[in-house]
Amino acid sequence: MKSHAIRLAGPHEVCLMLGGVCRQRLNQLAAKPGFPPPLTTLEMGRIWLTSEVEAWIAAHPNPRAARNRPT
Repeated sequence: MKSHAIRLAGPHEVCLMLGGVCRQRLNQLAAKPGFPPPLTTLEMGRIWLTSEVEAWIAAHPNPRAARNRPT
C-alpha cells in the first residue's frame, strides 16, 4: 500500500525552496497574486503545501529577480 503523506513547509523551508531568499523577499512574493496561499497560519507562522510552492517555482524560475533593477 502506497502512503500519500502531505508535505508541509514553513517560512524557513519556503525560503530555501526559493533559492535561499530572505524572509522579506518571501513576504513580498507571498503578497503577490498567484503565489500559493498558506494552508493555515499557526502561532509560529504560515504553513504552505510543498507541492503548491514547487508548482509556483516551476512557473516562476527566478524568484530572486527584482522587477525594478537599476540599469
